Amino acid sequence: MNATTQENGWPGVRPEVVAEVVSGLSARLQKRLDGAAAKLAQRPLSREGDEWRVGVDEEALLVLHAPGGVIADPASVRCGCLLAPACVHRAAAVTLCPLAEAIEGGAESSDADAPRVDAPRVDAPRAEGPETPSAPEPVLRPEPAALTPSELAAARHLHRAACALLAAGVSGAGAVSQAELLRAAHRARVAGLYRPAAAAVTVVTRVRAARSGAPDHRLVDLVSGLRELLGLTVALSAPVDAFGASGAPEPTPLGELRGSARQAYAEEGGLRLYGLFAEPVLTATHAGAVSWAVDAGGRLSTVAEVTPHGDAATAAPLAVGAGNRTVRLGDAALSHREFSRAGLAVQGATRSAGGRLGAGASVRAVRAAGADWTAEPVAGLWSEPPGAQVARALAAQELPYESRPAGSDLLFLDVTLLGAAPTAPGGAAQLLARVAGSDLVIALLPGHEHPDLAFRANLALLATAHGLRLRLIGRLERADRPQLRLLAIGTPPDGSDQPGPVRLALAADRAGRANLGLERLQAADLQAPAPRADHPVGPLPELPTTPPDGPPVHVLARRVAQAVTTGRSALAPSAATAAADRSLLRVAGLSTAAQLLDGLRAAAADHRRDVFGRVVPDDHDAFATAWLAAAVYTEALATALCYAAWAADGTATDRTRQPARV
Repeated sequence: MNATTQENGWPGVRPEVVAEVVSGLSARLQKRLDGAAAKLAQRPLSREGDEWRVGVDEEALLVLHAPGGVIADPASVRCGCLLAPACVHRAAAVTLCPLAEAIEGGAESSDADAPRVDAPRVDAPRAEGPETPSAPEPVLRPEPAALTPSELAAARHLHRAACALLAAGVSGAGAVSQAELLRAAHRARVAGLYRPAAAAVTVVTRVRAARSGAPDHRLVDLVSGLRELLGLTVALSAPVDAFGASGAPEPTPLGELRGSARQAYAEEGGLRLYGLFAEPVLTATHAGAVSWAVDAGGRLSTVAEVTPHGDAATAAPLAVGAGNRTVRLGDAALSHREFSRAGLAVQGATRSAGGRLGAGASVRAVRAAGADWTAEPVAGLWSEPPGAQVARALAAQELPYESRPAGSDLLFLDVTLLGAAPTAPGGAAQLLARVAGSDLVIALLPGHEHPDLAFRANLALLATAHGLRLRLIGRLERADRPQLRLLAIGTPPDGSDQPGPVRLALAADRAGRANLGLERLQAADLQAPAPRADHPVGPLPELPTTPPDGPPVHVLARRVAQAVTTGRSALAPSAATAAADRSLLRVAGLSTAAQLLDGLRAAAADHRRDVFGRVVPDDHDAFATAWLAAAVYTEALATALCYAAWAADGTATDRTRQPARV
């Protein structure tokens, strides 16, 4: 574990340490924990080697011993007050520390976001751990038909903790609720349930971001994390014969539900890699860059340079600077920016199922020639119809993050820019473009919204280049209108289209392409060519009118998100509001959504009472089940609407409809 932190930031902490320290508090001190953490956050923090020090008051000193930047033992948190070690200061300190599980890359999005990243959207990029490709292969044993008693108990414990956190909402999920979920996550990890344990840590990380008002917090990511966690715990806790009914969906294999402790790498032998593009990685805990490459067979791979950060102010420059760092692959002496336009010849290559290239000691790599985007094997990425690419991206979202093929959410399109949209949903800046060979108009969004990255400035410049024809790479944004987060652009194939009023004129050393997150375009990069008699420049294309509003999916989605934000008690609107929502959904033909919303509200209001009329606390299982049903339906409907929006031009292929899998 080689995590590091910034000098002015808190060290990382293992989730089980947080759980143990917080559980050692008395009930009285647990009630004061959130306030104590807020006060401690205002105290000056200093670092001396592997020790972080903060003065609790004039007499007491709190010392955090974190070798490598991570607190791995409760005894490493020492306080000089009279109540130590059962004092609130120790618990407040570990509450403020970022979770080391996220630093090590124990979960996602997520990206993906997640993008797991917002470019690429990841909530916690997986660290490039040491690999042993020469080690003997493990002996494969038949997978058990059911969970062991310890696994089942751990899954149910995790489910109860997740239900309690959902019922409390972000506003009520303080340090104690978070610590209980972390304690359940640690128990699940010990029992071998790695995927749900990682999902729980991701949820706690996002709850912390929501409660602290972190700029990169997105409610949709928190909703997605809770949906995944509850879906996993429900699937693991369900009886084996629960799926035996006729017409029931095929259960997800237990191995997929359990997950794995670490990412496995397979030997690939010799690989000829052609650089494709590079993009910055910027999350709440990490910053860096990732390079994308394609091999001779057309498969995408990645090489990442991502490190933890402890200061949001320096994170964006760190991500941009990572583009100039040397690619960690063999003896190759080229940066990520250079690799995006060059190639590598690799011997002894290893690659994970998700396409990550290993950097083990046996890997040898030397620089080789790259390939233009218009030449094979790179050009083959643009040969797939847009609708088929969207279907592939949406299908990959149903897979666990670590099992998704590299680049499954990327689209490769040839477009003509139409200019900035007059209006955009939510007021976000976007650029309209028409896909070549069709009437499909898509909205291009910045690859990442951070203002210190080059995405937004480049998008603003491209918005002035009406009629510019481009070959681009973007990440699919699931919405009811075709949207794409723009990552890289290049010159289109020669002779594929008539010259437009503006053309891309990059310097020769840029190989006709630009990494929009790492490199800033200049006005000189967009030139107006001289008119030609055989290809006269015609009038600029007209901007399309704003498409009509789609079905009111937001009615149910808003209540699902509202429950996450403010908890179970928030779903108690007036009878008039409930009737209006129900009517709006039924008029639009979404009767199932109306039933799910009614069921969610009924479950939220269904409180048992004792003989004196007092509310009896329950396990919130019925409410969580109703919320999960509504969340899964909303997810499936959003996916269907996205697919339909991209298929509007008729280029999409039929997508086999399969039941949604956890």
